[in-house]
Amino acid sequence: MNNFKNTLNPPKILVLGFALIIVIGTFLLTLPFSTEDGNGLPFLDALFTATSATCVTGLIVVDTGDTFSIFGELVILSLIQIGGLGFMTFATLLFLILGKKISLKERLLLKEAFNNISIAGLVKLVKRILLFTALIEIIGGLILTIRFSFDMPIGKAFYFGFFHAISNFNNAGFDLMGGFNGMTSYVDDPFVVLTICALITIGGLGFIVMNELYEYRKTKRLSVHTKIVLATTLLLTASATILIFLFEYSNSKTIGPLSEWGKILGSFYQAVTPRTAGSNTLAIGDLTHSTLFLIILLMFIGAGSGSTAGGIKITTFAVLVATMWSQIRGKEDVVLFKRRIVNETILKALTVTMCGAMIVIVVTILLSIIEQRHSFMMYLFEATSAFATVGLSMGLTPELTPGGRVLIILTMFAGRLGPLTIAFAITKRRKKEAFRHPKGNIMIG
Repeated sequence: MNNFKNTLNPPKILVLGFALIIVIGTFLLTLPFSTEDGNGLPFLDALFTATSATCVTGLIVVDTGDTFSIFGELVILSLIQIGGLGFMTFATLLFLILGKKISLKERLLLKEAFNNISIAGLVKLVKRILLFTALIEIIGGLILTIRFSFDMPIGKAFYFGFFHAISNFNNAGFDLMGGFNGMTSYVDDPFVVLTICALITIGGLGFIVMNELYEYRKTKRLSVHTKIVLATTLLLTASATILIFLFEYSNSKTIGPLSEWGKILGSFYQAVTPRTAGSNTLAIGDLTHSTLFLIILLMFIGAGSGSTAGGIKITTFAVLVATMWSQIRGKEDVVLFKRRIVNETILKALTVTMCGAMIVIVVTILLSIIEQRHSFMMYLFEATSAFATVGLSMGLTPELTPGGRVLIILTMFAGRLGPLTIAFAITKRRKKEAFRHPKGNIMIG
């Protein structure tokens, strides 16, 4: 029994915890009163939906707004909130309510869940995360409620407003608009576009960054991690908005018919959502190939570490770009914001990126073998979206065969929890080798 307990290290507990939440969600979604027709979802569809919600992905095989009852939608919303913040956050909240002391083991679990460097101040951080989350979701929900109240009864507007606020802050991308159309009816609406983009961006910064920004009024300093996240987020969003605007400007199926202001809003929304919310105001299947490939790159990069988003994370991307630039310039050290990046961090970045790339490649190949009915771009897009827990799709998801659905379920689960396990594996204390092999010279390039 003791040996079993010892084998349950923090990453394994996190994996088992998320798996248990998915199982419970699957069971609830199969109940008759979870769907509008009173039949409940078939098991595989329920498993797919529960996994997508818990892993805050947003890929759907049935339309959320048309299929589920209020109960089913609330189950999905609960899975999104738990999956976005992490079940350890809610377990800690329960302990605090009950007045239970947070043990060292539980602090280690929190450290893994938030991808934090140390266990110092984690309980205080959890309290702030819950406060930040509640405040941001309430503000976003109220703004969307006011806007939706012009289009629907106030009760429905309130429900829609808070559902979409919670979904997008947690970078899930589920919506209630119906017809697999996403938020396309609000493509040029500044209130909806700017509010949802703000929710997605804030949720994607990461809780460590949010806490540092809150503390800045006292400390007047930001860590190099926070500076990298903020700078890279701004750079990626701005450059992607400009490129999508140029790529889609004359596309009559997307932003072509819109006013200049509408074109900007449409481009901006589609530049923000791949990091990694999955909501859309443009029909993904109608985008140009250049835009689709750009979105694939954005999805793979993702957002900040320790956030509600997925992908390899923008800090990983920034370290790799800085390493490449240093090598090109013949510099020995990799420097970001006047801080030298240690070799261990560079190796971690390379490992996470290569693991992510291999998952996307393998899943794309397997999809092309299993499905055999669609274009290669659709398979690559779907695989990247599932791994990066984005939720954008070119329309392939509802048409997936049972084998394809199982594959995407596993990919979403691996995308949400794989990086945590990888990070733990490569940050374990390295044993001193008894001997070192002689150096070998290899030609590169």
